[in-house]
Amino acid sequence: MDYFSITNLIISVLYGIMGLLTIHFVFFAVVGLFKKRKFPKAEKKLRYGVIIPARNEEAVVCNLIESVYKNRYPQDKLQVFVIAHNCTDRTAEVARKTGATVYEYNNPDECTMGYAFRYLFGQIEKDYGVKSFDGFFLFNADNVLEENYFEKMNDAFVACDGKSVITSFRNSKNFGSNIISSMYGLYFSYGCRFESCGRSALGCSTRVQGTGYVINSDIVKDGWKYVTLTEDWEFTVDQILGDTPIVYCDDAMFYDEQPMSLKIMWRQRLRWSRGHLLVCTVRLKDIFKKIVKPVKRGGCRHKFSAFDIFVNIMPVCVITVAITVLKHIFYLLSPLFGKSLGEVYGHHLVNFGKTFLFSYIVMIFASVILFILERKRFPKIKMSIKILSVLLWPIFLLVSVPAEVVALFCRNLGWKPIPHTDTTCMEHLSKGHHKTDKVVAVRKIKIAEEIEENKKAV
Repeated sequence: MDYFSITNLIISVLYGIMGLLTIHFVFFAVVGLFKKRKFPKAEKKLRYGVIIPARNEEAVVCNLIESVYKNRYPQDKLQVFVIAHNCTDRTAEVARKTGATVYEYNNPDECTMGYAFRYLFGQIEKDYGVKSFDGFFLFNADNVLEENYFEKMNDAFVACDGKSVITSFRNSKNFGSNIISSMYGLYFSYGCRFESCGRSALGCSTRVQGTGYVINSDIVKDGWKYVTLTEDWEFTVDQILGDTPIVYCDDAMFYDEQPMSLKIMWRQRLRWSRGHLLVCTVRLKDIFKKIVKPVKRGGCRHKFSAFDIFVNIMPVCVITVAITVLKHIFYLLSPLFGKSLGEVYGHHLVNFGKTFLFSYIVMIFASVILFILERKRFPKIKMSIKILSVLLWPIFLLVSVPAEVVALFCRNLGWKPIPHTDTTCMEHLSKGHHKTDKVVAVRKIKIAEEIEENKKAV
C-alpha cells in the first residue's frame, strides 16, 4: 500500500469509529417515526409544585401562570412558585397579581437558572417542605401550556410510579415569526420525535430539554445542585447515573418563545456548547465507570442509557474537526511520497462534495418529514418561511461545529437571559395563529395600567 492509501485507511477508520458510536441514533429516529409510548389514564391526581424561574419576564410570565390555572386539572393539586431572579423590572409584581407565590433573589454572581432553582427549593423546603408535594414541574417563564398538559403528564408520572422524570413535547409559539425561530421550532420538535420518542418507546432514558418536565420531590429533598451553564444536561447525566429513567410523554405539549436574531442564536449555541464541554469534562469518568461496570439483572437498559448520554455529551464536532485537520496534515505531506497536492485535493474535493450533498439532502428530508408528521401541532406559518426553513435547516445544525470549537477557548463565558416579548397566549395558539403586534402592545399597556392602579390603591 502506498502513502495515499494508508492515509485514507487511517482517516476512514477514525471516521468509521465516530459513525459507529452514533449509529444507534438512526435506529431511535426510525422507531420514533412509527411508535410512541402511551400511558393509561390515572385515577390518582397527585399534588405538584409548578416552578417558574423568571428574570425580567413581566411581559410573558402572566401567560404561563394563567395557562396553569386554565388547565383541566384539580387546582387544589397545583401551586405556582415564581422565583424573580436578578430582576430589574416588575416581574415579581405581575406574578403576584396573577396569583403565584413569589420569591425574590438577587445575586449578580449567581446568574444561571440553576442558582434560581437552588434558592427557590430552599425556600419551599423552609416554608412548606418539599415532601408536601409529590413532584415539581419545571418551566421557563415564556412557556404556555395546553389545557390537558398536567392531566397527560400526571398519567405518565403515575404510570411510572412517580419514580421517573417525565419530559414533554416542546413546541414554539413564535414558529412563524421568522426563519430563525422556525428553525428553532424544527430543532426542538426533532429532538422530541426523532430522539425522545424512540428512546422512551424502547424503554431507554431520553434527556430533558431545559424546560417542560416533572421530577419526583425526592430529587430535591436535599436541595437543587445543578448550577452550570447547561443545568439540564448536568441533571440528565446525574439521573441516568442514578438509574432514574427519563421518560418522554408525547401527548403533553407546551409552547415557548424562540430566539429571532443571529446574535442571540449564536450566543445561545455557544453557551450550550460550553456547557456540554463542562459536563463532559466533569462527569466523563463517572459515565465510563457506569458503562464498564458489570451488569446486574435488569440493568442492561441503564447501561445502554449511560453509553447513549456519553455519546450525546461527547464533543463530536470537535473530534470530527480534529480528524479533518489530521487528514489535511497527511495530505500536505503527500508530495514527499510522490503525490501532487492537485491530485490529492482533486480526489478529496469530489468525495467531500458527494458526502456534503448527501448529508444536506438527508437533513432536508428529515425536516420535511417533521412538517408532515407534526402538521396538526405546528402553528400555521407562511409557505415562504416554511420552504426557507427546510432549505436552511442543515446550515442551522452545522452552527454547532464552530460553536463547539470556539467554546473550547471561552473560559469566562457567562449566562445572559434571552429577552422574551411574545405575549401569545394559549387561546390564540389553539386557533392556529399568533397575536398581532397591536394586540401584544395592548396587553403590555393593560398590565402596566393594572400595576399602577394597584400601587395607588395601596
